[in-house]
Amino acid sequence: MPDKKSSSIRELFLRNKRGLLGFLTRRVGSVDAPDLLQEAFARVLDRDVIDDISDPSAYLRQTASNLATDFTRRRKMEMKYVISDDAPHDPRSNEPSPEESVETTERAQALALAIDLLPPRCREVFAMRMHQDVPQDEIARRLGITRKMVDRHLQIAIQRCRSALK
Repeated sequence: MPDKKSSSIRELFLRNKRGLLGFLTRRVGSVDAPDLLQEAFARVLDRDVIDDISDPSAYLRQTASNLATDFTRRRKMEMKYVISDDAPHDPRSNEPSPEESVETTERAQALALAIDLLPPRCREVFAMRMHQDVPQDEIARRLGITRKMVDRHLQIAIQRCRSALK
């Protein structure tokens, strides 16, 4: 009897291994698929009476599917709770480096100087628009100048600020 069981398992393996391997590869990837395929066949071999299974191929496919589902679930759980050895042990601080702090300070000083050197009306228009968020039409009304002049003052201010930051 054991000989009959082993030959039917062998036939089952030969008929289904390629299809199941492709199926498992799509589900879990090429690295883990062969192990799950082997596990599926091992579980079928552990069955005492394989003849009681009405469709051994379907049983094998369902076993492989269940293993793939369990594997995927376990991987998601591991990714959620297990810290990888590849992860840096000293995570980078959100604080800027000393070099970045110096550069930021220098850029802020250059920008402040560029704004201070703007002509008074240009500086006033720029401050109203950028710091107080006043619309251009309202700036023109408040200062008694045209909208076109407001746009020109803003254009000059932005050009000088960009030049200062280069």
